Amino acid sequence: MNTVFERFLATARQAPAADFLQIDAVTAEAYGIAAGTVSWGEAEAEVLRLRAAYQAAGYGHGHRVGLLLENRPAFLHHWFALNALGASVVPINAEMRSAELEYLIGHSEICLAVTLGTRERDLQEAARAAGIRCATMPPDGDVPAAASPAPAAAQAIGLASECALLYTSGTTGRPKGCRLDNAYFLRAGQWYAGLDGVCSVRPGRERIITPLPLNHVNAMAFSTMVVLTAGGCLVQLDRFHPKSWWQSVRDSGATIVHYLGVMPAMLLAAPAAAADRDHQVRWGFGAGVDRKNHGPFEERFGFPLVEAWAMTETGAAACIMANHEPRHIGSSCFGRPEAFVEVRLVDDAGAPVAPGTPGELLVRSSGADPRRHFFAGYLKDEEATREAWADGWFHTGDVVRADDEGRLYFVDRKKNVIRRSGENISAVEVESVLNQHPRVKTSAVAATPDALRGDEVLACIVLREPADATEREPLAADIVRHALAQLAYYKAPGYVCFVEALPLTASQKIQRGELRALAQSLPGQPNCIDVRAMKKRQS
Repeated sequence: MNTVFERFLATARQAPAADFLQIDAVTAEAYGIAAGTVSWGEAEAEVLRLRAAYQAAGYGHGHRVGLLLENRPAFLHHWFALNALGASVVPINAEMRSAELEYLIGHSEICLAVTLGTRERDLQEAARAAGIRCATMPPDGDVPAAASPAPAAAQAIGLASECALLYTSGTTGRPKGCRLDNAYFLRAGQWYAGLDGVCSVRPGRERIITPLPLNHVNAMAFSTMVVLTAGGCLVQLDRFHPKSWWQSVRDSGATIVHYLGVMPAMLLAAPAAAADRDHQVRWGFGAGVDRKNHGPFEERFGFPLVEAWAMTETGAAACIMANHEPRHIGSSCFGRPEAFVEVRLVDDAGAPVAPGTPGELLVRSSGADPRRHFFAGYLKDEEATREAWADGWFHTGDVVRADDEGRLYFVDRKKNVIRRSGENISAVEVESVLNQHPRVKTSAVAATPDALRGDEVLACIVLREPADATEREPLAADIVRHALAQLAYYKAPGYVCFVEALPLTASQKIQRGELRALAQSLPGQPNCIDVRAMKKRQS
């Protein structure tokens, strides 16, 4: 197999009458679509129809097409059809607003966006602002003619062809576009299907339920690709609904669940019930479960939450998973590296650290090609790609410690990233929007602890003119509204703290370490306004 489409087609033809997708009642209601199942044969027919339409319209190898389709079945149908022609897809988070859309469209240079009707105008305006000629179409509409020939039409479509462009949060500036080829996705499915220990995958029998977004690597490259590789059924929810989660699990007959660390906490918060173990789940795949919740969750609900580590840049090429006992539950252990990946832990000077000492995690593929099955590079940023691969190792920016037996334990994130409810948020990106507010002189953003979401976004604001005590709350609300107009809701500040000055270095750069320490103590102080109630998912 050389492409995701070929992998899909081969599996679809093995059992065309079997369930490929299941749309549960909650997701169906949220999206206004029919609940029920889509067979492999039905999916194949739709993918082939779309492939013919795209081909007739002139799309092909090297084109990039944006998909703003949330977690709907149409996302997968359009992805596979475009992949068959060598076109790359650029998933677009439906929560993105003007500034984010303008950057993504301008940077990726998509020539077409398949989008929900409610967002078509937003995309058109963002494309105009970016100076990009980008057509738009609804998922069930006619395909507009391509404005230009396929850039790589003369080249064969294969393993090295770009399959998708996924944007990371961006840690020191704008989000980076990770170029992911077919080999990357095929390897993810192969790795997952071959798991052993407490995480075996039974060919054709698993029903994998996930609330994670298809614009993230977990849902797009892991849960989707293992179903394409091993068969079975994908239960792709619109998002995580704590109140209806277990009903969705039971109704779908789910056998494997995908989770984020925030989910176990929410599920444990509900009163214990006799039906807590009334399900068919064999194990859960995820990361970031709170130490104190790991053991109690498994005891109450009766299946293991198996912690794993990976990044968009690494995919399954360096995925590390605690799928063998002892799993060291409640210790932030994510397993021991397998033979296909090499690992180093180093200090700030690049020297190896001893067992028990935290160090930055460096990874690479074993064998002659250290980049095998990793991302192909950051789009339009060769310097950042070189820096990430300094000295022949991929620098993850995660701080990890190892025990004497080689098991790895997550400690902290070295990079300047806020992780809220599983979403990585770039402080620099948020600051760039806050600084555009007319009352803001400068800003700095850091993480502050949140009992439910792990981190919350705290913004320290230096005003152009001081605000008295009566002005602070309405001004904080206005600043957040400004952010919500341009950023996904989860990126907006949950706290706005008015300060006289920011902690700066001698060269006038923000002292991130001091800022992070400061952010721990600011909530609750008179100058720190709690605006978390304003952060709501926008329709």
